[in-house]
Amino acid sequence: MSRAFVREDVDPPERSGRKRAASGLPPGAVNYITARGVARLQAELAKLRAAGDNAERVAELEQTLGSIEIVDPPDAPSQSVSFGTTVTVSDNDGKTETYTVVGVDELDFVPNAVSWISPIGKVILASELGDRITLEDGRSAKIVKIE
Repeated sequence: MSRAFVREDVDPPERSGRKRAASGLPPGAVNYITARGVARLQAELAKLRAAGDNAERVAELEQTLGSIEIVDPPDAPSQSVSFGTTVTVSDNDGKTETYTVVGVDELDFVPNAVSWISPIGKVILASELGDRITLEDGRSAKIVKIE
């Protein structure tokens, strides 16, 4: 295949020669995170350093914290979904689900968290209150609340 047909920004690291970030993001991708996520990562790093434990995890956390871009939540309630917001959706049967859009390095910190780069995260971020979206399992749902 001609190199003209290969997009450099989506080449896997093993083909492009570039290393994937500790967070798992592709090379060159911005590592967005909430202030709450940064605080938790910093607390974990401080705890590991104090214990003199797990040098590999310490190095990973240092690399991650060096690559992040903090995204501040909106100042006022909004009708649009943004990074860090919690969204409640209701399907046609009345079943509700809640998602919080966060960075890839804070997925374990927040219940029902979805990464902003995941398929459902991208759909949610492109939405506003009252919009209908398609969930990962194919169900249609309406955005009923944004916090």
